[in-house]
Amino acid sequence: MKVLVTGATGFVGRHLVAALLARGCAVRAVARNAETAQGMPWINDVEFVAADIHAADLDVVALTEDVDALAHLAWPGLPNYRALFHFEHNLMADYRFIKSAVEAGVRQVLVTGTCFEYGMQSGPLSESAEPRPSNPYGLAKHTLHLFLQNLQQEHPFTLQWARLFYLHGEGQNPNSLLAALDRAIDAGEPSFNMSAGEQLRDFLPIKTAADNLAAILHQPEFNGVINCASGQPVSVRALVEQRLRERGKSIELNLGHYPYPTHEPLAFWAVTERLQQLLGEPQ
Repeated sequence: MKVLVTGATGFVGRHLVAALLARGCAVRAVARNAETAQGMPWINDVEFVAADIHAADLDVVALTEDVDALAHLAWPGLPNYRALFHFEHNLMADYRFIKSAVEAGVRQVLVTGTCFEYGMQSGPLSESAEPRPSNPYGLAKHTLHLFLQNLQQEHPFTLQWARLFYLHGEGQNPNSLLAALDRAIDAGEPSFNMSAGEQLRDFLPIKTAADNLAAILHQPEFNGVINCASGQPVSVRALVEQRLRERGKSIELNLGHYPYPTHEPLAFWAVTERLQQLLGEPQ
């Protein structure tokens, strides 16, 4: 199986490429920055293409030649979820790229969506829940999904829409919670500023998420939405305390220093029955 991976040097992309190679896939990895790509451990095991997939002069036919599936992860502008850039630029640029890939003959497309498509809905969220995005990033992703579903009516292809929840691990944004905690520990800081930590989230290690995405790509008959998450609600405070235990360190948690974010509900997590069924795991 040959997979074209866009955003290959990003947080998710770098791990998905590794997961696909571990499964024996051939990978054509695409990213804008060739210098960043040279630092990837897999650079000599893939066909790397330095390209901006949103460029007007991109040769999509050449880029997609001989590929069995497209794993589309590239999405500039994160983690600023509230920037209008997401639907003013990314939405249509992404649609044009994916449409061109389908017209060039790609018959299986996996796109990473987001838990923000569910908006401010609380509790366990299944794929059948009506999307109600409440920030520009979630709105742009949800709209792209609708556009691609309509494209399927004109140009039949398999669309695998994987909604990512809260991922953590190597390569994550340096301003994210655990990365900031690790820095504070490494610097010997006496305390760590955070929210009250009672919000419940669905956290998943990035390598597990990448393995899940690779498994979805290996199920070419699957078409539809699938939550890529753990299915387990965990409080932010519990996640932080778990990391401290893993590292054998102690640090005073300055709980309540930051207010709770207004763009997400206090408690939500994924229903993962569809993912477990696809992976062949017990319910």
